[in-house]
Amino acid sequence: MHYLYILRSLADKKHYVGITTDLGKRLRYHNAGRVRSTKARIPFELLYKEVYATRVEARAREKYLKSYKGSKEKLTILENL
Repeated sequence: MHYLYILRSLADKKHYVGITTDLGKRLRYHNAGRVRSTKARIPFELLYKEVYATRVEARAREKYLKSYKGSKEKLTILENL
């Protein structure tokens, strides 16, 4: 299983979208400062996740949510949490 996830930084309230096969381990990596792109924004909380059968599907969804068009859908997801 592959997961698409959205995290929120408790430090600056910004969001991060990523994919992984082990959601718990990845969240621990983010919060331990072991992910270069999020190191300065720890701690994080998990807000949302989606499950996919393949990495290709999860990556396509991640790319979409990071695009201009997909960012609108991401905001809709976050507003409905």
